[in-house]
Amino acid sequence: MAQGDDKDRIVINVGGIKHQTYRSTLRTLPGTRLSWLADPDAPNNFDYDANIGEFFFDRHPGVFAHILNYYRTGKLHCPADVCGPLYEEELAFWGIDETDVEPCCWMTYRQHREAEEALDSFAGGALDLGHEDPEPEGVVEAAEGDEGVEMTRRLAQGDSPDNRSGRWSRWQKKAWALFEDPYSSKYARWVAFASLFFILVSITTFCLETHEAFNPIVNQTYIYTDGNETREHVITETKTMVQLTYVEGVCVVWFTFEFLIRVTTCPDKLKFVRNTLNIIDFVAILPFYLEVGLSGLPSKAAKDVLGFLRVVRFVRILRIFKLTRHFVGLRVLGHTLRASTNEFILLIIFLALGVLIFATMIYYAERIGRNPNDPSASNDTHFKNIPIGFWWAVVTMTTLGYGDMYPQTTSGMLVGALCALSGVLTIAMPVPVIVNNFGMYYSLAMAKQKLPKKKNKHIPRAPQLGSPNYCKSAINSPRPSTHSEPCPLAQEEVSEIRYQGRN
Repeated sequence: MAQGDDKDRIVINVGGIKHQTYRSTLRTLPGTRLSWLADPDAPNNFDYDANIGEFFFDRHPGVFAHILNYYRTGKLHCPADVCGPLYEEELAFWGIDETDVEPCCWMTYRQHREAEEALDSFAGGALDLGHEDPEPEGVVEAAEGDEGVEMTRRLAQGDSPDNRSGRWSRWQKKAWALFEDPYSSKYARWVAFASLFFILVSITTFCLETHEAFNPIVNQTYIYTDGNETREHVITETKTMVQLTYVEGVCVVWFTFEFLIRVTTCPDKLKFVRNTLNIIDFVAILPFYLEVGLSGLPSKAAKDVLGFLRVVRFVRILRIFKLTRHFVGLRVLGHTLRASTNEFILLIIFLALGVLIFATMIYYAERIGRNPNDPSASNDTHFKNIPIGFWWAVVTMTTLGYGDMYPQTTSGMLVGALCALSGVLTIAMPVPVIVNNFGMYYSLAMAKQKLPKKKNKHIPRAPQLGSPNYCKSAINSPRPSTHSEPCPLAQEEVSEIRYQGRN
């Protein structure tokens, strides 16, 4: 640079740390906050100290170093020692698009959003379906004042403040939190323990119903009419002990009561109906009532339907998924499986390729040196065709080795060894990613449980001199500005703060 270019230099003080650069460097990204510092009237629009000749911004100095380097090199990198939301706020303040972040840092930059989504999902059910956070103290006081005016108006019109709608709204929130959020109160914990008890009893009953000791063989007599004659037909069949039916009935009564309370007090009925766990609740309850209603009917059609319902009893085992409301670990597992979908698909593709390759190889390897008098060459081998080899390849690649099919030739044993080694490597490749996802979600779930609730919230005020939102021309500066659009980013922030202050 020539000596005359010293006038092009600019000093920017960010958080107490001074940075020097050229105005021409700041002009490389037009439309950003730093590019406005290169305008002639910038001292009138920003916090500028004429005595020392520098602009001051009360922002994060470490992040600003990376942002200023973006103007110099054209490459935006994300610092590893800064939390994602903070870096996102800094980019928004300086007017830089987040899509300009380099590919090498994009995953690091996006991690905080995935963490925030996971933290929100680990919140209680009451928060998931529309319950709001408590208001700040100042806002509550203002709301109480507005409520007093509204109450006076209603009293003047003869309307009671303790109307049915208000009482129902309060009871709705309490009942919903009681049955949906186990961490809302001690009574909610008792309800959660009761629900957990009935879930375990129901699943135990379901398993015991399949045991021979609880299914004695009885002679069932059926009476039917053949023309003018009434005949009896005796059939030997198994019948579940009635005691287990009574136990299951008590559990279903509890699940029905719980489901009706939750669907009645739910703040968002449409979201409740679409929830997978609620669909499981309904599907697990319905067969019992249908079975009870049809058990007393003598018609053959009713018996056929009853037999079908007994087959679909397996849906009762789906109640195990209701435990996700009470155990964070199960929710962690669900989030891990959802986040690892790409890895599971990759694992399936790898296995499919390996199964196809090794099933073909073992089919031909087992035919080397076989009896030439056997045209199909399949009398002395388990691998009579390639589709049968698919099962052997899956069992071998997953290292199960049932032993129902095995190679008998030297070449077949060599292919089997290669198949087993390839299976170990194939399965091991995506597993670390899945383990990392589980570790991340588990740590977030534990952090959500131990995170204290925020009690006091600050009410925003008008930007002061040297604050991040300060812009002289946007706050009724006595000095006129010659710039056509003075500090639009600052104007948006100031107008938003003033609007919040009025509310």
